Amino acid sequence: MVTFDYTLHAKRNPKAINVAEPRTRLSFNKDWKFFLGEKSGAQKPAFNDLTWRKLTLPHDWSIEGKFDEKNPAKPEGGGLPTGIGWYRKNFIAPANFKDRLIHIEFDGIYKNSEVWINGYYLGKRPYGYSSFSYEVSKYLKQGKNTIAVKVDNSAQPDSRWYSGSGIYRNVWLTSTAKIAVAQWGTNVQSTVMNIAEGTGTAMLSISNRLMNARASHQKIIVINTIYDAKGKLVLKKESPQFDLDTSGKTVFADVHIDKAKLWSVANPTQYKLITQIVQNKLVIDEKETLFGIRDAQFNAKYGFYLNDEHLKIQGVCLHHDLGALGAAINVRAMERQLEIMKGMGVNAIRTAHNPPAPEFLDLCDKMGFLVMDEAFDMWAKKKTKNDYHLAFAEWHKRDLEDMVKRDRNHPSIILWSIGNEIREQFDSTGIALTKQLVSIVKNLDQSRPVISALTETNAKKNFIYQANALDVYGLNYNHKLYKDFPKNYPDVKFLATETTSALETRGFYDTADTIRKWPRDGKTKFVEGNAEWSASAYDNVSAYWGSTHEETLKEAKKYNHVSGIFVWTGFDYLGEPLPYPWPARSSYFGIVDLAGFPKDSYYLYQSEWTNKPVLHILPHWNWEKGKTVQVWAYYNNADEVELYLNGKSLGKKSKQGEDLHVQWDVNYEPGTVKAISRKGGKEVLVTEVKTAGPAAKIQLIADRNHIKADGKDLSFVTVRVLDAVGNLVPNADQLVNFKIEGSGFIAGVDNGFQASLEPFKANYRKAFHGLCLAIVQAKEKEGTIKLTATAKGLSSSSIIINVKK
Repeated sequence: MVTFDYTLHAKRNPKAINVAEPRTRLSFNKDWKFFLGEKSGAQKPAFNDLTWRKLTLPHDWSIEGKFDEKNPAKPEGGGLPTGIGWYRKNFIAPANFKDRLIHIEFDGIYKNSEVWINGYYLGKRPYGYSSFSYEVSKYLKQGKNTIAVKVDNSAQPDSRWYSGSGIYRNVWLTSTAKIAVAQWGTNVQSTVMNIAEGTGTAMLSISNRLMNARASHQKIIVINTIYDAKGKLVLKKESPQFDLDTSGKTVFADVHIDKAKLWSVANPTQYKLITQIVQNKLVIDEKETLFGIRDAQFNAKYGFYLNDEHLKIQGVCLHHDLGALGAAINVRAMERQLEIMKGMGVNAIRTAHNPPAPEFLDLCDKMGFLVMDEAFDMWAKKKTKNDYHLAFAEWHKRDLEDMVKRDRNHPSIILWSIGNEIREQFDSTGIALTKQLVSIVKNLDQSRPVISALTETNAKKNFIYQANALDVYGLNYNHKLYKDFPKNYPDVKFLATETTSALETRGFYDTADTIRKWPRDGKTKFVEGNAEWSASAYDNVSAYWGSTHEETLKEAKKYNHVSGIFVWTGFDYLGEPLPYPWPARSSYFGIVDLAGFPKDSYYLYQSEWTNKPVLHILPHWNWEKGKTVQVWAYYNNADEVELYLNGKSLGKKSKQGEDLHVQWDVNYEPGTVKAISRKGGKEVLVTEVKTAGPAAKIQLIADRNHIKADGKDLSFVTVRVLDAVGNLVPNADQLVNFKIEGSGFIAGVDNGFQASLEPFKANYRKAFHGLCLAIVQAKEKEGTIKLTATAKGLSSSSIIINVKK
């Protein structure tokens, strides 16, 4: 049982008026009990849950299960168990709860959640990606209180990818005065003029939705104060005193900032707004809102502009799962994904195909990513038997409104997407629904364009397009149509919302001579695969509807009217294991595998999307003698690359025309392949790949050797299987066992292989092409973590990770 200490956390103006009891928002994640299965009467406070499992949220029970082809979610849903689960928690209400408004806020529950407090039914929320809250003040009592949550993810299949199951996002307990700013009630919209050198004159419109739960009208004052990123006071605006009736009211304030620092991909500067409600010279509520000031525009002829500067959108689509951690959100895991994408040159994320966790958008704001925030994968017409179409009619307005209200202050968001490949494209119901959904968005936020990701390429047959309500045309795939888009759609703004669907397995290489479609079309049974359940890491295999990375990239970079692309996908994700059947259980589409290890195409994008010098050669150099091996090189910042085998030059190559790589056909012999890139005759980079000997030892590399003692922070430890002299052994597949000691535990293991049926929650993992991963999570106690990895026939390795408050 938890007792809450309601102390002030928000930064205050030292010259503020006296403060009454402050607003608080505290984590409600600890001390839950969980039972997997149906339990009659579990919503009742007196229910006996002594044998239930104790845990801390966020929690995804599906990721803890065993892979099985017979699981109802099927391989398309990750092949993991779903079902029904119950959560219960006892807590002590704040002593003055009768004089306050107490809310339980859920950032996301997958799915069909029902919530009770002290036996009273609070409500149901079908959509698994929505954030929502319940006001519980009137149901609380002195002493112990009990909250119960039922999660029903049993009706399957319900998703085209892995959804996870449970209270997989954060939960919060908020306490405010009975007069307060409503949840998501603050909105800051900006218009920017006189843009120069990262600054501009900003006209801000601030709105605050106020609630009054008292019995009568109240006289109040609203003060809005803005601070810059360094905490310096920028401005303060105080309203006259006014009456607030019991129905609530939205109040507005218009202000301007001279030489405002603009949020951008390179300099993601944010401001802080403090909204105070003052009554009788007391601050009775105070709400903090982060926001950014920037100007984002799409142009039909020239593409996308951020703060008056042309910027090609270099984006990827990301599903919400975190690999071995499943759907349970973890800020460090999301941050690592974004760091890996940033290193590749990505500047934009599409949240495919649903609203993300709030913390993901916080990270995008801080790290400088543009975001296409997406609401739905389907409307009234289904894609799977038990998907959101069942709840769409009743819930779509509420779910879409809540997404926009929750997310509209994030400067990273440049687009609202109302749907992905929606079936209503193909009949006239799409016209009315598109107009309705766009109207819902525009009623709450007119500062951003609305888009939908479309697949029907005939404008006369696309009823979503025929609604004439979208601000930007979003096209999925069909890269050969980019060239003539301005002719076919005059004066229409254009973005490639989903591209490529290339298929690759990290570290696996077969012939690179031909481009292949796996499967060949939507009707032909897939028969072209191999016994290793792999797709070549040469960029030459794609889904029948898609293309290779290079095919799309060549088209996108040629035309200014193409605002940019969102590649499908940045990371492999659980579920949708096309083209292979079981035991494949995760996707082959990612530029990075499920464990976070880059595939070779990562360096193609890095060479095109960044200015950092790149020289990457593939494949590995362990082959049968006499085999002809095609060696590719991705490079930039250079005129040419010269390739050497065991010191002998195999010639210089330069990219010609639209080429994005250079290549040589090499007769294999053991030794060293070396590439040297040069510019103006001067050496830029040198890269070598050597023939590896037998596996001899393990190397451990932690992405962070110092983590926080907060019970949440992570260190991702890469396991490399090396030969005696330190070369990665490209086909090593030894079973690696882990032992952990000290202030941490193993949160998950992985190796990136799409057809591995080993559990993610384990202390062992087979290497795959020489690599595997252990995810180490900190406890709340300071100290050290010692992780030791052993494998039969190999020298073991240990690593120390420091854990501090």
